[in-house]
Amino acid sequence: MAMKLFCTMLLFFFLLFPLTLSSQHNQNANISLSFTLTPLPLPTNTSSKLLSTSLFFSKKPPSPSSSSSPSSYNFKSSFKYSMALIVSLPIGTPPQLQQMILDTGSQLSWIQCHKKTRQPPPTPTPSFDPSLSSTFSVLPCTHPVCKPQIPDFTLPTSCDQNRLCHYSYFYADGTYAEGNLVREKFTFSPSVITPPLILGCATESSDERGILGMNLGRLSFSSQAKITKFSYCVPTRRTRPGPTPTGSFILGNNPSSAGFKYVQMLTFRDSQRMPNLDPLAYTVALQGIRIGGKKLNISPAVFKPDAGGSGQTMVDSGSEFTYLVNEAYEKVREEVVRIVGPRMKKGYVYGDVADMCFDRGDVVEIGRLIGGMVFEFEKGAEIVVPKERVLADVGGGVHCVAIGSSEKLGAASNIVGNYHQQNYWVEFDLANRRVGFGRAVCSGLGK
Repeated sequence: MAMKLFCTMLLFFFLLFPLTLSSQHNQNANISLSFTLTPLPLPTNTSSKLLSTSLFFSKKPPSPSSSSSPSSYNFKSSFKYSMALIVSLPIGTPPQLQQMILDTGSQLSWIQCHKKTRQPPPTPTPSFDPSLSSTFSVLPCTHPVCKPQIPDFTLPTSCDQNRLCHYSYFYADGTYAEGNLVREKFTFSPSVITPPLILGCATESSDERGILGMNLGRLSFSSQAKITKFSYCVPTRRTRPGPTPTGSFILGNNPSSAGFKYVQMLTFRDSQRMPNLDPLAYTVALQGIRIGGKKLNISPAVFKPDAGGSGQTMVDSGSEFTYLVNEAYEKVREEVVRIVGPRMKKGYVYGDVADMCFDRGDVVEIGRLIGGMVFEFEKGAEIVVPKERVLADVGGGVHCVAIGSSEKLGAASNIVGNYHQQNYWVEFDLANRRVGFGRAVCSGLGK
């Protein structure tokens, strides 16, 4: 994960999509369910968030105990897009809606936990009150996840003064959360409830929202809830005053998937684990980049892990920009400089990682001159970025090509961020170990 991403999704409603959810009454009941997701205002922090899985998990954690059988979820929401994807999910019994950043690049899900003085309103609130939930419990230090000899975090969990499991979760941009590890249910309806899942219950954090960790780790929401597939559709970012565009988020089968093109996830055995590899990320084989119809002279080997794990390509909803390893980034930059070099904003670097930037007055012309951009994957799958979206508004009248150098992040990976996922369905088919891409007009899908 790279540029810190915060997208927002709230306001749920029910639609008709078949799904199988764990239920208090029937663990394999077929249910149709859907939710609305909308964006919240984002902080203006532009610093970078780097590969949270690599930062926080040093090895596969033990499987959480669960009495539930594998389940297939179908949950649909719409969300408005700003810089990030944020979901609002019903947690606890009775449920309290909690805002969580949808992050396919990290594992642990955590929520804000603070005691409230009154009954929470039906709209999403900044924090969760454990005292109002009958299904909330805190993990003791004796729980396997809290054992220091089986560390789940690079900064190991510890026992607090009450012999409860304490965790610390840090991001490269300085974002952090700490508190207790707990077990709690997601209550989608009175009869559709997940098993108790392990979450972080943050009492100290640098952000007002939580995280919905959706990577391949055993403690991720998707793994613990036994989700077989999920997808989201990111609408175009708002460039002028008006309503915030809404997109969609689905747990379970996507009715549009017949038109998707799929690429296989690259998987790695324990014996293949390498120091620069994130084995829990959604890794795919990027094969090339075109700018203005021109295929850049970049070897496909640059986009695949080398012997040390450097070069893997990850699809990350938790990163705003796309990041490329130095060899690929320099080829992109050379082409941009060749086309519009004299117009670049000299000496300007956005967020310490992106230096292909321009002043506002040149935006339309720069986009026209550069042309569209295409990320090529295997089996004909592509992400096509039209010329109107090659430049991202980073504030202060400045627009930048939405690609940064992963080397400047301190990473050795390629990361496809959500800016380049606009107007695409992105599906993570966990059962078949593949990622699907499908062009769409995402704005308003959730209405």
